[in-house]
Amino acid sequence: MNREILEILACPIDKFHPLDLFECKTENEKIVEGVLYCKKCSRFFPIIDEIPIMLPDDLRDKKRDLEFLQACIEQLPQKIVKEALPWHL
Repeated sequence: MNREILEILACPIDKFHPLDLFECKTENEKIVEGVLYCKKCSRFFPIIDEIPIMLPDDLRDKKRDLEFLQACIEQLPQKIVKEALPWHL
């Protein structure tokens, strides 16, 4: 994901903008893994293989999201790992 895309992304739940970005892995100035976080509703949206997964709660893959959080636990703030919606560790 390019950082420039942050200018147009908003939370799919409450339309809040701008989202916070937390990077876990970058390559050649692109974000390979990371998290977009909505301060208004406290939801996180993973960035996996450069793609932000910004689905509503009922369409999300809970197992994949929890595995992602576990893999990036050291790079992410506690508000995402321990408190974020729709689920956390």
